[in-house]
Amino acid sequence: MTNHIVLFEPLMPANTGNIARTCAGTDTVLDLIEPLGFSIDDKHLKRAGLDYWDKVQINYHQNLPEFLKSVKNPKNLFLVSKFANQDYTDPDYSDPSQDYYLLFGKETTGLPEPFMRQNPEKAIRIPQDDDNIRALNLSNTCAIVIYEVLRQQNFNNLERTHQYEHDKLK
Repeated sequence: MTNHIVLFEPLMPANTGNIARTCAGTDTVLDLIEPLGFSIDDKHLKRAGLDYWDKVQINYHQNLPEFLKSVKNPKNLFLVSKFANQDYTDPDYSDPSQDYYLLFGKETTGLPEPFMRQNPEKAIRIPQDDDNIRALNLSNTCAIVIYEVLRQQNFNNLERTHQYEHDKLK
């Protein structure tokens, strides 16, 4: 089983760097759909990801159709959007034999509207108070959703405590 965080045309290097860090800490693949709004050599990107880049599997896709061809099982593709009707906690992500893909839109415009209209059953959302904010930060949104996926997978292959912390409790 492999989990994927997929970013559609990300614009902000700091968000992508933070998301790469989350991917490193959760053993999640990061898929980037071009064009990117920055160079992968950007100093803000590297600063946000610190020294985790070599611990993240990153796949680059020239466009959305190319990415979609790489999806092993389309039923396990989820489109994260504030306009979805089902919550991110509703789908079952627990099948250990499956790959799961969480597709997030660009920071300013989200996912393409025609694509969203063609796939409403794949759309998931994080409940939020739309009167107070337009949207949650992209890196925070990625973290919230991937940790729900991991929770349903019983945090497979992730340590629950560090040895140092465990020794302090004895």
